[in-house]
Amino acid sequence: MHIPPYHRKPSWQRFLVGTFIGAILSYFIFVYMHGNIVEGLLAENKELDSQITELKKKNETLTKDNENKQSNEPVTVEEIEIEILNREELRLNRLTVLDLVGLIKEEIDHIIGEDISTLAENDRLLKSTIQNKDFQLDDFTYNFSVETLTISRTVKIEVEAEISN
Repeated sequence: MHIPPYHRKPSWQRFLVGTFIGAILSYFIFVYMHGNIVEGLLAENKELDSQITELKKKNETLTKDNENKQSNEPVTVEEIEIEILNREELRLNRLTVLDLVGLIKEEIDHIIGEDISTLAENDRLLKSTIQNKDFQLDDFTYNFSVETLTISRTVKIEVEAEISN
C-alpha cells in the first residue's frame, strides 16, 4: 500500500501548518481560560472559608452565652410526643392515628413553654385532661387511657385507645 505524497503539494502544506498553529493557539487560549476560572474558584473558596470560620466563632460565642442564660432559667417543655399503643388491635390507619394524635396535642398544647417542675406537680391534671375527654373523629368517638407519662424537655405520652359508641 502506498501513501500519496500530499506533503509536497503547497495547498496541503498550508493546511497542515494552519492546523498546527491553530492547535498551539487554542492550547494557549485553553490554558488562559482555565487559569482564570481556577483563580476565581480559589478566591471564592478562600472567601467562603473565612465566612465559615467567622460563623463558627460566632456560633461558639452564642452557644456559650445561651448556656449561661439557661443555667439561670428554669427548664421548660419544648415538645410533645404521643404514641397510641394499641393501634394495630383497633386497626387504625396512619391517617387516623395522625388525626387522633393531633386532637390530643390540641387539647394539651398549653403545656409547651411551661416549667417542668410545675408540670410534674400537676401530672394528674394532665392525665385526667386526656382521659376525661371524648375525641370525635369521623363517625367514631375515642377515649384514651394514659399508660405512661414522661415529663422532661420532651413530654412523652403513651396512651391506649378505646372506641365508644
